[in-house]
Amino acid sequence: MSNVIAIQVPDIGDFEFVEVIEVLVKIGDTVKAEQSLITVESDKASMEIPASQGGVVKSIEVKVGDKVKQGSVVLHVEAAAAPVAAPVAVSAAEPAPAPAEAAAVATPAPAARAEPVSAVASAPAPTAGKLEMPASTAGMPHASPSVRKFARELGVDLAKVSGTGAKSRIVQEDIQNFVKQALASGAGASGTASGSSLGGGIDLLPWPKVDFAKFGTVTPQPLSRIKKISGANLHRNWVMIPHVTNNDEADITGLEELRVTLNKENEKSGVKVTMLAFLIKAVVAGLKKFPEFNASLDGDNLILKQYFNIGFAADTPNGLVVPVIRDADKKGIMDLARESSELAKKARDGKLAPAEMQGGCFSISSLGGIGGTHFTPIINAPELAILGVSRSYMKPVWDGQQFVPQLTLPLSLSYDHRVIDGASAARFNAYLGSLLADFRRIAL
Repeated sequence: MSNVIAIQVPDIGDFEFVEVIEVLVKIGDTVKAEQSLITVESDKASMEIPASQGGVVKSIEVKVGDKVKQGSVVLHVEAAAAPVAAPVAVSAAEPAPAPAEAAAVATPAPAARAEPVSAVASAPAPTAGKLEMPASTAGMPHASPSVRKFARELGVDLAKVSGTGAKSRIVQEDIQNFVKQALASGAGASGTASGSSLGGGIDLLPWPKVDFAKFGTVTPQPLSRIKKISGANLHRNWVMIPHVTNNDEADITGLEELRVTLNKENEKSGVKVTMLAFLIKAVVAGLKKFPEFNASLDGDNLILKQYFNIGFAADTPNGLVVPVIRDADKKGIMDLARESSELAKKARDGKLAPAEMQGGCFSISSLGGIGGTHFTPIINAPELAILGVSRSYMKPVWDGQQFVPQLTLPLSLSYDHRVIDGASAARFNAYLGSLLADFRRIAL
């Protein structure tokens, strides 16, 4: 008897549908458990769907461009049977499934698909958590929960947006095009003359249309979905948040010596301590001392947070994403180094879950491994501030008697001027510098 198992899409977080952008296997391939099968993209990140059961791929039920959701069948695999002494034994009995497989075999595949095999089982991938049930959408425009959230963030009235998706469903591109047209026409995103959502009456010149090919050879390259979505968010944040950046420097001569020592002492642990772990620890101390930095605006109210979740920008082949380390105040340097390394690897591999990019209080964007002196990082709304870090460098510093070498780290703190004034930002940045210069202050 054949043992064909349906591999399903696991819990994908707050997103109703995600798009298949890559199929990583073909019919006839032998796959192992946890091997990546397809790559999908959500509103915020791309991720790979792993196999919950090993075996030989018998059929593939999705293709590039398909929309899938939790429970959608990705493909069917035929689980390998245990070796037997004679062919008669194969038809007489099936090998006993492993404990993890037993529950999967007991679950039938969807009745809508008839398989030309004697047994078809469903093996959903393990889920990390439960989806929140959305509120009733009766009488509302046709759009997914994630699209509704995106519209709320931009202040767009969905009733005024025309949907181009299947059955006139409103997709994120429709909202982006609506906002672009509103900006070009000088109206707000709400579609009203006052334009309260985007400041009103923004009289912008139309975007220049140029035939670049007439000047030479060109190669069109579409933006990844992550860059398109993050680009819209960055544009909104830059336009709607009054950014001011405070630049400062920190003496990390002693801290770098400590970092090198820790790495030598913990070579066997496999955990490499980076400057990011120290920065996270220092930022948490700064948020405790200056609570207005650990807050978000909600209309005329300031929401002061009693938790400390720190995001950090991770560079991936598809664009920047921001994993979040939760409860950073309860973790030591080694824990922060280990978790940040693991999250960065998951981001590069496209396996970062949506829940791992939510709930941040403050973000850090580090260009230390690349270069630069200072820059203006864009605030990750609804946060109120972000710390940019550039490459450290040696410079001579007068100590009162002579010039001594100092390893200097440039700090660029962007803050929302509606809540944080320049004096508070300067104090916050100076406090970070004092902690990095003498890390013993963290204990005070």
